[in-house]
Amino acid sequence: MTGDGDWPVDLRGVTESLVATLGPNDRWNIAPLGLHAGDPVTATTWGNTRTRRNFERRGGGYVQFARDPLLFAEAALSVREADGPVVDAADAWAEVDAGRVDAGEGGDTRWEEWALRPVESAVERRTVPTTNRGYYAVVEATVAASRLGVDAYDDDDLRDRLAYFESVVETCGGERERAAIRRVTELSEWRPQNESF
Repeated sequence: MTGDGDWPVDLRGVTESLVATLGPNDRWNIAPLGLHAGDPVTATTWGNTRTRRNFERRGGGYVQFARDPLLFAEAALSVREADGPVVDAADAWAEVDAGRVDAGEGGDTRWEEWALRPVESAVERRTVPTTNRGYYAVVEATVAASRLGVDAYDDDDLRDRLAYFESVVETCGGERERAAIRRVTELSEWRPQNESF
């Protein structure tokens, strides 16, 4: 199912997604992007990221909705590139135009706010939604890990959060969530409490 000018999913609050933006090397950079529901939907990039630079150069990208925690962890904490704009794990996607609507500084970090307008979208697979706390703990762990070493955040508080998310994954996660929390450890300055991860 393909739609023109519509989001392929209902958005509310802040919805975590992945975005693919075409870089100067003609490879697609895959990174997380929080979508703020509204008319239009907006997203904020922080710092001199590939997503920000590629939005500026190309004026858009492909927003994707996927449930793979390992893919999310790798996209959040490493440079992940692909040959094409839509990852195999995407349940739905939207090609978007991205236009800057605001900019400023938070602490010492420059930010830009982007209005995202779907050009084309598709639903690749329909699923029955389930709630796995381990998956959501991985998403939150990537946010905390990405803020380690940033002056505006307290590293001790972030490490406490990471330890909590680790315990949630241990109790509630499956094999992919455990692999993802291991990847968070490998790609960040954080070391887990449970060395079995």
